[in-house]
Amino acid sequence: TDRKKLHTAPVGQVFRLRPFHVLVATGGGYAGYRKYEDYKLEQLEKRGIEVPVKLASEWEVALYKSVPTRLLSRAWGRLNQVELPTWLRKPIYSLYIWTFGVNMKEAAVEDLHHYRNLSEFFRRKLKPQARPVCCLHSVISPSDGKILNFGQVKNCEVEQVKGVTYSLESFLGPRICTEELHFSQAPPGNSFQQQLVTKEGNELYHCVIYLAPGDYHCFHSPTDWRVSHRRHFPGSLMSVNPGVARWIKELFCHNERVVLTGDWKHGFFSLTAVGATNVGSIRIYFDQDLHTNSPRYSKGSYNDFSFISNNNKEGIPMRKGEHLGEFNLGSTIVLIFEAPKDFKFHLKAGQKIRFGEALGSL
Repeated sequence: TDRKKLHTAPVGQVFRLRPFHVLVATGGGYAGYRKYEDYKLEQLEKRGIEVPVKLASEWEVALYKSVPTRLLSRAWGRLNQVELPTWLRKPIYSLYIWTFGVNMKEAAVEDLHHYRNLSEFFRRKLKPQARPVCCLHSVISPSDGKILNFGQVKNCEVEQVKGVTYSLESFLGPRICTEELHFSQAPPGNSFQQQLVTKEGNELYHCVIYLAPGDYHCFHSPTDWRVSHRRHFPGSLMSVNPGVARWIKELFCHNERVVLTGDWKHGFFSLTAVGATNVGSIRIYFDQDLHTNSPRYSKGSYNDFSFISNNNKEGIPMRKGEHLGEFNLGSTIVLIFEAPKDFKFHLKAGQKIRFGEALGSL
C-alpha cells in the first residue's frame, strides 16, 4: 500500500518519429556512405586504376536531395560569420590549413589572428605577385582548382567528368534574346548548340574547374569579354566533388548556379558559378541585386537580369584577370564559349591549375 504509482507515457508517444526526421536521418546516412565510396574511388585513381562509370538511379538522387543541404548551408554560413576569440583563431585556422593543404605564404595577410571569422579566412586575398596572369594565351584559368573536363561540345551534351554528361540547354536555360547579345539571328530549325555559335567555322568549347575547400575561393575574368546578362537558377546544393560528379548525371543542372553570358572577340562566351554543399553564397562583385540560397524558391525556376540598358548599351566590360566574384568554401566554374576550330587547350584532365595560368589559345 506504500508503493508509489508510476505514470508512464505510451510507448508510441515516447518513440514517435516524424517522417521528416526519418527522411533526414536516412538521407544523411546515405550521403555519408557515398562520401566513403568517393574516398575509395579517389584511392583507386591515385593508383592509376580506371574506375568504371556507375550512375545513380532516380531514387538515389531523390534520397540525396532529401538532405536539407540548403538549410545546412545557410546555417554553416551564419556559423562562419561568428567572430572568434583571438586566442581561438590560430588553432582553428591551423587545423583547416593542415586538413586541406592551404598555402598561407600566398595570402596577402599571413597572420591568422587577422581573420575575425571563418568566412573572412575562406575569402582571403592573395599577394599581387602570387598569381601572375598569362599574357600569351587568350583564355586563362579564372580560379584555382582541378580540371575535371574540357573539349568541344558535341550533340548539345557537355561532359562534367569523363563519360558523364549533362544537357547544354538545361544547364544554360533558354536562349537569351539575340538583340541583347548583339548576335545574328540563327535559323529556328537549328539545335541549341548551333544557335549559340555566331560565326561560320567556329566551334563551341567547354572547361570544368572544381575548387576544393583549400583552394583560393575568388574567381576572375578568364579573358577580355563583355558580360551582357545574368541568369540565376535556384536549386539543390549537392556536393560537386569529382566522385559525386561521376555518380550523378546532370549534377550541375540540379544545383544552384549563376550563369553570366556575353561575348568576346570570337563570339559567344559564358562563365557559370555552380553552388554546392556549404557554398550557398555566390557573389558577383558588379551585381548587387544577386541573392543566392534563398529559403524559398520554385523548382525549375530561374530569374534573369540584363546589364544592357538605355544608359549602358555595352554591358559590363571585363579585362582578363580582373576580379569577378567569390564563393564561400569551394565549388565549380564552368566555361562554355565559342572559338575558331584551331583553338587548342593546354590542359590534362585531372591536373591542378591556378588562377592566371593558361587554359588555351589559338
